[in-house]
Amino acid sequence: MAAPTGQLKASRYFLALAAILAVLYGLVFFTGSKKPDPKLGLDLQGGTSMTLKASTPDGKAPDREQLEQARRIIAERVDATGVSEPSVNIDGDQNIVVQVAGDVEEAELRQLVAPATLRFRKVLSTQADESGEDANATTSPSASASASTGPSGSAAPSASGSASAAPSASGSGSAAPSGSQSASGSAAPSGSGSPSVDARTLKLREQVVAKLGDALDIAGQIQDPSQISQIPPEMLAPFSTLTPEEVSVLPAQTQLIIPQITCQKLNQRPAGSITDEKQQVVACGEENGAPTKYLLDIAKVLGEDVSGADFGNDPSQGWVVSLKFKSGGQDKWTKLTSEVYGGGSTPEEQRRVAIVLDNKVVSAPTIQGVISGDAQIYGSFSRTDVQTLSRQLKYGSLPLAFSIESYDTVSATLGLAALRGGLLAGAIGVGLVILYCFFYYRALGLVVVLSLVVSAATIFASLILLGRNFGYTLSLAGVAGFIVAIGITADSFVVFFERLKDEVKDGRTVRSAVPRAWSRARRTILSADTVLMLGAVVLYILAVGGVKGFAFTLGMSTIIDLAVVFLFTHPLVAVLARSNAFTSPRISGLGNLRSDRAASATTGGRGSLRTKES
Repeated sequence: MAAPTGQLKASRYFLALAAILAVLYGLVFFTGSKKPDPKLGLDLQGGTSMTLKASTPDGKAPDREQLEQARRIIAERVDATGVSEPSVNIDGDQNIVVQVAGDVEEAELRQLVAPATLRFRKVLSTQADESGEDANATTSPSASASASTGPSGSAAPSASGSASAAPSASGSGSAAPSGSQSASGSAAPSGSGSPSVDARTLKLREQVVAKLGDALDIAGQIQDPSQISQIPPEMLAPFSTLTPEEVSVLPAQTQLIIPQITCQKLNQRPAGSITDEKQQVVACGEENGAPTKYLLDIAKVLGEDVSGADFGNDPSQGWVVSLKFKSGGQDKWTKLTSEVYGGGSTPEEQRRVAIVLDNKVVSAPTIQGVISGDAQIYGSFSRTDVQTLSRQLKYGSLPLAFSIESYDTVSATLGLAALRGGLLAGAIGVGLVILYCFFYYRALGLVVVLSLVVSAATIFASLILLGRNFGYTLSLAGVAGFIVAIGITADSFVVFFERLKDEVKDGRTVRSAVPRAWSRARRTILSADTVLMLGAVVLYILAVGGVKGFAFTLGMSTIIDLAVVFLFTHPLVAVLARSNAFTSPRISGLGNLRSDRAASATTGGRGSLRTKES
């Protein structure tokens, strides 16, 4: 039935709503996993648990304040993946337990809890790792799943000052700046991760001396990598028996030149092994796809000097992480590039700065000029790699080094009984609202039912897409938010219907009362939902964990409520008001209302009320 001139054209609203639902469910069934399964939270479906143990140089329990700071940083990193409501708690005096919902790859979770200690160091020398081992086959947390440098060659700083330069190829035995190699005449173990010598380090040194024997003295006599070829391999074979932890206490020069100390072992050193910015260190990266060991100078720029990190896709370099420095950090970065560049007089192969994350070199660009702007980290990265790396750097380095004690799958913390209870509570709430509306509004109760069905369909599709694309997980707190939202949606119906009853009571027909009632009810609905939305936003910003999920679902339901009321409820009532069957007193519950003026006009309460068009 076409609407008369001046009346609401309901078909436009219905088509808009149908288009929205078609797009939502098209994305649900034709993108991603194509399964209509919302992502459930840890409390409803279980997930993955990882226990981290903090370590200190003296082997004692860490400071409680540092442990709490580490817990907060890890929670922020994991939470930044989406509204996932992770559980990150301190267990005992040196453990942190991280629990996330669903099946999470171990490597992905390891990246999120990696130390992310960032250092910028001048490259003093390089040595190719010719062991043939897989350098990335590591059992320790790694901050980057694919830590490799860009293609061979170099680039001048861009207009924005970004250090987007790739390393040039450098073979075995490349020259370092004059006097830069700190080659000592002894290969005796020394702590490379901490300037102080603790009981644990002393014990490791004793183990190294016992394992190496004469090989330790032979290594101390090697001054140049070219001398390695003159030594029988069996004389240096004991170095291959060292564990990554034992390798970490060897001098940097020994780690560089001994071929038995491979990149695989260097990458597996305990977290924090090369964090001391005042010492020269050895770390591994890749050049032209081959694992390479780098001898690196003291760190001149630290992760603490970085103010922010973001990622993007550069047309020439692929996925990159962009770093912004603090004011003092910017001065350090400019000074470092100036030192390395040497006014252009330093040979190009020696003008390199390594960007070291934890134990690995993620990039070693050649500096083509003094850089006074931001820096970029790039390499053979995927979007997931740069997203994780930028998140690690954005939320800061962990104040403690952690080792992974266990990695397990956990069952739902609340279980199916709690889920059934929450769904039962929601069903009872919906049922009571429907019963009340049918009892009090009669046929208008059908409008309530249809509106709730449309709202539920929109929410369900939104939950699936949010979980699939943004990591949103529905927890029991989120379910509670939706249950509360049922009452909010019902309030919108009540406001509209009561306004409609008032108009009919004043003597208007149902058809003429609808636009007047909607005009008055609309302002009230908008005001109430705006206040509720503001409350949900504030609660989401200030809250953590389950309360954050409650606020999110409450806000989302409020937005969907407005869309349903404007695009479905109001147009549907306008269409039904044109039907004589719907407006009959027995069916609608509206046509038999009597106004006070009409009642006083009747004699003894007898007679009938004749409504008039306004």
